[in-house]
Amino acid sequence: MEQVQQQIGQRLRQARQQRGWSLDRTARETGVSKAMLGQIERGESSPTVATLWKIATGFKLSLSSFLEVAEPAGERPVIRRVAESSLQESEQLQFFPLFPFDPAFGFELFQIALEPGQEHLSEPHDEGVTEHVIVVSGAMEVLAGGDWHPLACGEAIRFAANQPHGYRNLGAEKALFHNLIHYR
Repeated sequence: MEQVQQQIGQRLRQARQQRGWSLDRTARETGVSKAMLGQIERGESSPTVATLWKIATGFKLSLSSFLEVAEPAGERPVIRRVAESSLQESEQLQFFPLFPFDPAFGFELFQIALEPGQEHLSEPHDEGVTEHVIVVSGAMEVLAGGDWHPLACGEAIRFAANQPHGYRNLGAEKALFHNLIHYR
């Protein structure tokens, strides 16, 4: 986890420097306080998923661009393991990037684990961002279009993510789902 924290800090600093933004400007663009941004850059604080989404949205970058760099698309198959890297929001919610954002494809793919009773609400993403949620084990509900939609194992939903949305597990077992986020 410490390695992920350091990597996020380095990527934040790189994105800020590439744009020539001060911490003040970055705070205005992302809605994250200057103090928190400084702590993240120095590796003193690990951002929550919600905070990292705010930062990514402010920079108009994908969430996974702060976690790892995509391997270039090529002729050879790319095999990934879920355990290679993760971003843990809490003891009950884990994000695993399966395929980080690659401009050649326009999407990033996560596996997300929701423990029983867990709910995660997400702020709107930029216009044109679409999420695809596919339940691979357990059951869950997805907030999209202002309503909660129940999904069982093997079911999926696609929705415009430029509005508040969320995920929750009201069941007694862990829910595991894939979240493909497409950027236009």
